[in-house]
Amino acid sequence: MSETWRQRWTLRGQDVFARAVIGLLRALPYGRRVGLGGWILRRIVGPLAGYDRRIAKNLALIWPDLPPTEVKHITQGVCDNLGRTLAELYSPAEFKARAAASPVRGNLEAVLEAQARGQGVILISGHFGNHDIARAMLDGRGHPVAALYRPQSNAEFDRHFSATIRAISEPLFGRERRELAGLVTHLKKGGMLGVLIDQYYHLGEKLDFLGRPAKTSTAMASMALKYDLLLVPVYGIRQPDGVSFELVVEEPIPHSDPVTMTQAVNDSLAAMVRAHPEQWLWAHRRWR
Repeated sequence: MSETWRQRWTLRGQDVFARAVIGLLRALPYGRRVGLGGWILRRIVGPLAGYDRRIAKNLALIWPDLPPTEVKHITQGVCDNLGRTLAELYSPAEFKARAAASPVRGNLEAVLEAQARGQGVILISGHFGNHDIARAMLDGRGHPVAALYRPQSNAEFDRHFSATIRAISEPLFGRERRELAGLVTHLKKGGMLGVLIDQYYHLGEKLDFLGRPAKTSTAMASMALKYDLLLVPVYGIRQPDGVSFELVVEEPIPHSDPVTMTQAVNDSLAAMVRAHPEQWLWAHRRWR
C-alpha cells in the first residue's frame, strides 16, 4: 500500500472512530454524555494521542517546580475538559440552552450597547473552558456571532465538526483571502466575531504569555483599530458540576497599538490560566 493510501486510510479510520464515539455519546442523556466525553478523552484518547507528554512538557516550561501530583491532576483535568467540550459542541441544542442559563460576570452591557449603535465587536478568547459559551449565549439572545475557523487537518472529520460550529452560530469564515474579505464586511456592518488567539503563529510578534515569549498574531487588534471595533476578552469558565458555566466578559481593551493591545489580551488569558490551569489546552505547542 502506498504512503498516500496509508495516510488516507488512517484519516478515514480516525474519523470512523470519532463518529462511533459521537454516536455513543448522543445516545445518552446530556449530563451523562458530557461526563462520558470527558472520561473517554481523559482515560483513552488523551494517553493514546500523547497529550500527557505534551502537557507535562509545557507545564515544566512554565512551572518547573510543579509537584508530579499536580502535573497529573492538571493533565487529567485538561483532557477531561477537552472531552466535555467536544461532547457539548456535538450537542448544540442542549448546549445553547445551558449557555443561555449561565450567569454573566463583567461588562456584557458594553457589547450589547455597541451592537445597538451598529458597532462591530471582536470577542477574543483562547482554548479555555468552553470557548463557545459567549457565541452560544449571544446567538440565543438574537445576536449571532461569527467564527474565524481553521479547518481540521482530517477533512473527513472536519465535515461534521465544522457543522457543529455553524449550529451554534453563523456565519463561519475561513482564512482564505476571499473569506477574510467577507469577514471584514461583516464586522464593518456591525457584526460580531468570536476568535481564539492562543495558538502559535509563525509570523506573529514575540509577546509574553505566562512568562515566556510566544509568537502571537496581532491581526485582531489591527482590525479593531482600523475599523473602530470593540476588542473584548471573554471566557466560559466550567463550574465544579462539569456541565455548567460562568461567562466572564471583561472590559474592552483600550485602543492604542496592535502590540500593546494584543499583549493585554495575552495577559488577560494568562490570568485565567493561572486561576484555572486545568481548563486551558496545554497540549498545544504554544512555545517554540
